[in-house]
Formats: sequence, C-alpha cells, structure tokens
Amino acid sequence: MTSAVSMPAYVLDEQIGFILRQVSQRHTTIFMTMMGEDLTPTQWAALAKLHQAGPLSQNLLGRQTAMDAATIKGVVDRLTKRGLTGTSPDPDDGRRLLVALTPEGEATVARCLPRAAAISEETLKELSAAERATLIALLQKML
Repeated sequence: MTSAVSMPAYVLDEQIGFILRQVSQRHTTIFMTMMGEDLTPTQWAALAKLHQAGPLSQNLLGRQTAMDAATIKGVVDRLTKRGLTGTSPDPDDGRRLLVALTPEGEATVARCLPRAAAISEETLKELSAAERATLIALLQKML
C-alpha cells in the first residue's frame, strides 16, 4: 500500500511575488498621493534619470529605467507633449535623437526631488536604517 506524500503547504501570503506585488501597490499609492504634478511613477523615473544622467537616447533611457521600447516611447511622448522633455539630434550619431529635460522639466524635477525622497521615506518608514540598507542590497542582488 502506498502512503500519501504530504506536499509542502503553499501559502500565498508567504510567497515572494505576492509580497512584492503588495509592497509595490502600497508604494504606488504613496507615490500617487504625495508626488502631485500629475506624474506617474514611470514618468518620474524618466525625468529623474535624465536629471541624473543628462541627455540620453530613448533606447538607453528605457533600459536605464527598466521600461520596454513601447513604454518608454509613450512616456517620452507624454512628457514632450507637456513640455518637460525635448529631443535633439545626437551630435555623435545623426541617426539617433537624444531626449533631454527642458527648462520646465528641470524646474519640475527640482520641485519634485524633495517629494520623491519623502515618498521613499514613507514607503520604508517601518524599517530601521540597517533594515533599509539590507532590504535595498538584497533586492538589488536579485536583479
């Protein structure tokens, strides 16, 4: 007679994907409540990266902000329509356009940087400084 093999319990609330999704949803809610400026998280990521790195090709901007080609195109199109970014020919490669912040884009980033820091602070408020550093290091290791 065969004995029943007990399967390990699969408890959804303990699964990494489920936990990450819940944390992401919480962070997005905090972002949308605190950021203002009618910016989405992906739009803010593009603005912040351009502020940090300077003009980038749309392709490189997408890669550096973890967005696929279609998503970054839509983000850049919406930011450009709002006058926050603009494009110009790449002086090193005339076939490529560079995306850059406009003066209004720079002003928007300057207004939003303190809010962005406060959003991160609110997201991580339940963790000590050491726990925050550990969490960030572990998540970066998983990339």
